[in-house]
Amino acid sequence: MDSFAGRRVLVVSTNYAPEHAGIGPYSAQIAEHLASLGADTHVLAGMPHYPAWRVHEEYRGRWRVREAREGVTVHRRRHTVPRRQTALRRGLFEASVLAHGVAAPPRVRPDVVLSQMPSLAGGVLGARIARRAGVPHAVVVQDLMGAAAGQSGMSGGGRVASFAGGVEGRVLRSAALVGVVHESFAGRVAAMGVPRERVRVVPNWTHVRAPGGDRARTRARLGWPEDTTVVLHSGNMGLKQGLEVLVETARLAGRDGAPAGETGGETGGTVRVVLMGEGHRREYLRELARGVESLDFLPPADAEEFPEILAAADVLAVTQRASVLDMSLPSKLTSYFTAGRPVVASVAAGSGTAREVERSGAGVVVPAEDPEALLEAVRRLAGDPGGCAELGARGREYVERRLSRRAGLERITALLREASAAR
Repeated sequence: MDSFAGRRVLVVSTNYAPEHAGIGPYSAQIAEHLASLGADTHVLAGMPHYPAWRVHEEYRGRWRVREAREGVTVHRRRHTVPRRQTALRRGLFEASVLAHGVAAPPRVRPDVVLSQMPSLAGGVLGARIARRAGVPHAVVVQDLMGAAAGQSGMSGGGRVASFAGGVEGRVLRSAALVGVVHESFAGRVAAMGVPRERVRVVPNWTHVRAPGGDRARTRARLGWPEDTTVVLHSGNMGLKQGLEVLVETARLAGRDGAPAGETGGETGGTVRVVLMGEGHRREYLRELARGVESLDFLPPADAEEFPEILAAADVLAVTQRASVLDMSLPSKLTSYFTAGRPVVASVAAGSGTAREVERSGAGVVVPAEDPEALLEAVRRLAGDPGGCAELGARGREYVERRLSRRAGLERITALLREASAAR
C-alpha cells in the first residue's frame, strides 16, 4: 500500500467533527488527510455530543446520517448519550453504539480499517467489519477502557473493569497493528497478550493553531486584570479529571490571597482559577464552588478564540485523580504546549501525563489531589516571569520537534501502510 490512491479506508471513531475537543479533531484530521492522499475515505461515527454529553441540535432525533465533510463520507449512527457517568450508563452508551453499528454498518467494502479507541464498541465494530471483509485492522489506543473503568472513580467502575479489559484485549490481540499515543500504554497493552513487535507509539499532535492575537486585549475582554495570576483548565469536566482539586485551590487562593485589585507579596497579585469547557460534572463543580469568589466558569471557546484564551492565561492546569496512572493521556496537552504558557500538572507521579510534561520541559508536576501543592506551584511561577517564559518556549519547541501535525499524520499513515503490508 505505497499509495492510498484508489484504496478505500474505513475509520471507526465514535467521536468526529464537528466535535472540537477530545478525540474528534484527531479522527477528522486523519480521515481528511487520507482523503487528500487519494483514498476513498469513509468514517463510521456517532452523533456529535462531546464534551457537553448532549447531542448537537441539528442531529437530535435522527437515527442515521450520511454526510460529506472535507472529502470524507461520514456515516453516523444514533446512540444513547448519558448526562451522568456511571458504569451502567457508560455500558448502555457503548451497547447502543455497538447495536446500531452492527444493525446498519456502512455499505462499503474497505481495503483497511482503522479504529480509534477509547470507544470499546468502536473497536469491536472495527474488528468485526475488517474480519468480514477479510482486510487488515489497525487500532489506535487513545484511552484504555478497562483501566479507565478501574482508575477513573466512576460509580461501579470496579465491577466492569475486568469485563471491559477482556473485550478490549480480544480486539487488540486480533489487530494487525496496535498504535498507542504514549509509551506508558505499551506495557499494559503487552500484558493483554499483544506481542510487543505489533505495538507502535503514535503520539497525538497539536490540532490548534499557535496564538497570534493581542494578549492584553484578550485578558481585558475576559475581565482578567494584569495583576491577577490566572490558572486556566480547558476541556472536559468529567470524573477522571478530578477537578475538585482546582475548586479547592481557588478556595485556598481566595482565603490566603490579597483582596481583589491589590498586590500580594512575591506573587504579583491574586490567583484566580478558571474552568473552561463542558462535561457531565460541570454543574456538580459549580455547586461545589458556591461561595468561592476566586473561581470562574467559561463556556467552550470556538476554534478561533481558543488558542488566544489559552495564551492569555498565566498558567495552564492539567489535573487527574490520583488513581489515574496508565489509561489516559489528556489531549489538551498538545494545545497547552502550543499556547506557550507554563503547565502545572496535578497528577500521579510516574503517570503518562507526568512523564509527558516532564519530557517536554514545559511545566511542573505536583501531587494529584493536593490543592496546597498546586497553589504553591502557581505562586512560585507567578513570582518568576522569566522562568514562566522559558517553560512556555520549551512547550512550543517540543511541539515543533515532536507534535507537529505533519509528523503525527505521517505516523498514522505509516501504521496503515505497515498493517496492510503485513496482511
